[in-house]
Amino acid sequence: MRLRFSRGVIAIAVIVVVLAVGISVGLYNLLKKTAPLVVTEAHCLVKTDKGELGLEPEQAQMSATIAAVAARRRLPERAVVIALATSLQESKLFNLKYGDRDSVGIFQQRSSQGWGSKKQLMDPVYASNKFFAALVKVKDYRKIPLADAAQAVQRSAGGYAYAVHEEDAKLLASAFTGRVPKALHCSYPPPKAQTPQPQPRTDEARRQLTRALGSTASTTERRGWLIASWSVAHAQKYGLRRVAYSGSAWSASAAASDDDGWQPTTKATTDAVELS
Repeated sequence: MRLRFSRGVIAIAVIVVVLAVGISVGLYNLLKKTAPLVVTEAHCLVKTDKGELGLEPEQAQMSATIAAVAARRRLPERAVVIALATSLQESKLFNLKYGDRDSVGIFQQRSSQGWGSKKQLMDPVYASNKFFAALVKVKDYRKIPLADAAQAVQRSAGGYAYAVHEEDAKLLASAFTGRVPKALHCSYPPPKAQTPQPQPRTDEARRQLTRALGSTASTTERRGWLIASWSVAHAQKYGLRRVAYSGSAWSASAAASDDDGWQPTTKATTDAVELS
């Protein structure tokens, strides 16, 4: 049976469709133009000319710690890339209290395999040092494929899987080693209403940085940006509201839509990284 519709019905249907499309487009444009007024969730972004990658604050902290420990041991950026790719595969850069059998931490190291006690392995500084101590014993680790170098340390059941994280690890390493300045920006939500603003614990932040990095003096610009990135990644943990270095400053109150995060500062900054 053939259905027939009057011209009036067809006209009404067309009008309804046009109105629906118009309302949808208008709503889309309105939402697109309306920037969020406040940051509702803490998040970090690594952004360079090679790409960008979003991180949770803990992932940024683990990345910064790995890079700092490597710098203390005077290891090349390739070592940082291998370590970051390994952690991305093993724990997604989270300091996990659980894993396969007795595996824990950012590298899922096992006490039963001689890596250390569970308490030690849950310390990212200790775990990173143990990883790098094993990595430097791998012959030609700077030249061989990343998966081969990581597998020589981890002896995982699926060592091939480390390779898929190489590009992300390179991006993260360029930011957290300080090679690319101002590459990390983290946005942290303001305290809830009537909640007092915590005082910055700058001394504690510097003590923890020293545990990973050793001397916190900015002897080179690259080292200065490594310290600055570490500080931004740990800003929420230690109540830091501002990090300044080399004529630029990061603020925890920067808008979520501000992809750059680092802004020129009129306040004179010395060669040292300033925390407040």
